[in-house]
Amino acid sequence: MNAPKKIAMNPTNLVPKRMFLTNGVGRSNTELGSFEQALRDADIAYCNLVYVSSIFPPGAKLIKREEGIKELSAGQIVFCVMSKISSCEPSRRIAASVGLAVPKDRSWHGYLSEHHTYGQGRQEAGDYAEDLAASMLASTLGIEFDPDAAWNSKEEYFKMSGKIVKTTNVTATAEVDKKGKWTTVIATAVLLP
Repeated sequence: MNAPKKIAMNPTNLVPKRMFLTNGVGRSNTELGSFEQALRDADIAYCNLVYVSSIFPPGAKLIKREEGIKELSAGQIVFCVMSKISSCEPSRRIAASVGLAVPKDRSWHGYLSEHHTYGQGRQEAGDYAEDLAASMLASTLGIEFDPDAAWNSKEEYFKMSGKIVKTTNVTATAEVDKKGKWTTVIATAVLLP
């Protein structure tokens, strides 16, 4: 009996070249149903999602959501960084956000952060996620900063350092209805070859 042939994998084939940001809100009588609706709202429900950690690949390009969605096929295995939160507590506000920080030197990797919480609005959750991503990148690049400073101060300082060129976020928020219908919000960075 012959041994199975070993297939050599080239890890560089798995380094994404593009990424897009998307978000969604879903409501249903079940938690799973609300998650499915959020995936549909984000236009990624028909893919097999594989969650990965938070590295924006060196040289990768951030593309528009509409452009990225055109690249997807039903059943496709898709790598993503996702933040999600669900609740059925009446009138509970929920938020999910993914922050992105990209270095000026594109031969370096950037960072993505996931943040999900109760009670925050879109701006607050998005700023927090951006702050997390930028702080991780800044510490990797050796930029000294005050971790307790407000995001506005750090954002300006990071960009003035000349080492961080871009920060952004994608955020979804919702409030659970008064009857307590399951609600899920997701924010996702979808990585493409």
